[in-house]
Parts: sequence; C-alpha cells; structure tokens
Amino acid sequence: MAQLAQTPSSPISRVISRPRLLLGFGVLAGPMYVTVALAQAFTREGFDLLRHPWSFLANGDLGWIQTLNFVLTALATIAAAAGMRRALAPGRGARWAPVLIGAFGAGMIGAALFPADPAMGFPAGTPEGPGAITLSGTLHMAVGGVGFLCAVAACYVLASRFARDGRKGWAWYSRVTGTLFLGSFTGIASGGGIAWSNLAFVAGIVALWSWMSLVSLDLSRSA
Repeated sequence: MAQLAQTPSSPISRVISRPRLLLGFGVLAGPMYVTVALAQAFTREGFDLLRHPWSFLANGDLGWIQTLNFVLTALATIAAAAGMRRALAPGRGARWAPVLIGAFGAGMIGAALFPADPAMGFPAGTPEGPGAITLSGTLHMAVGGVGFLCAVAACYVLASRFARDGRKGWAWYSRVTGTLFLGSFTGIASGGGIAWSNLAFVAGIVALWSWMSLVSLDLSRSA
C-alpha cells in the first residue's frame, strides 16, 4: 500500500492529477453555496430575502454555517481554477481566466474572514437601519467587491476564448452572465435594503454560479 502511494505513475495518482477532478469542484461549488444559503434564508429568524443580502447570514449564533459555506465554496472555486488552467491551455484565456476565477475564490475567503456588519434588524435583536460601519464590514465589502469584479472579468475573458474557438453560444452566454451579474452587483452596492435590488442580486448570484457550474462541466468533458 505504501509502495502504491509513492509511485508517481500509479493509477490513483494519475486520476487525482486530472483536471477533470478539479473541475468537478467547480461543478459542485455553486449548487452547494446557493442551497446552503437559501436553506438558512428560509429558516433563520428575522432574515428577509427582500431586504437582507446573504452575507448577513454570517452573523449571529448560527453565523458559522454561512462562514463555513463561504470557505468551502471558495476552496472548491480555487480548485476549479487550477483545473481550468490545465483544461484551457494552450490558447486565449488560459492564463487569465484561471487567475480571475482563483481571485474570486480568494475574495470569498476574505469575505468569510471579515463578516458583514449586522444591520436592518438582522440578526434578530439588531436595531433597524444601516447600523454601525466597522473595519470588518468595510473589508468585507472591499474584498467581496474585488472578487465579484474578478468573476465578471472571467466571464468576459472566457467569452473571448469561446468566440475564438467558434463557440458563439457559449461566448454570448458568458457575456450575458457577466453583464447581468455586474448590473445586479452595482444595484445592491448602491441600493442596499431595497427589495428590487436585493432580489436582482440574488438572481445575479444564481446566474453566476450556474455559469460557473456549466463552464466547469463543459471543460471537464474536453479535459
């Protein structure tokens, strides 16, 4: 058994090294994140999908669930980025798409380390209104914003790659996803607590993670 583990050319080591395995984490990252977040959104006392962004779930006694959700999703995203680096090479976007996806994952780790400030009545017992702005809340918005912009840029980089490869459907899908998510992020950043902007951001998050899963699945098939 020890000899098998030490042999670089063993079947186990060859399977583990395949980009397909790493891209599999990209397929699962989005569904995991959205499922865990929505389960909390519908069960946590005082949480309102119309008013509260999912980042607020990292506060309160059960905040560790969303924090863990951030971390595990981030690690899965970074693993997918490593798989993309191999699956896309050589060619346009082979360097920058994985870097941007990896930065998106790193941004989620930063968002886990620096929770959003409690506000607008959540967690239960928090006064209504925007609440106090702390260093943690400021850093949460900063690292999260950078990560989101990297994800948008990755959509456009891969759109260019798909267009170059003659895959017009994937190119348009990537551009539309990046544009929709950028618009929803801009809306939530400028109008926090407004129902339409919050719901638009939820839709943008679901769209982005769906794109991530489908792109990872597509690349894993050709890896």
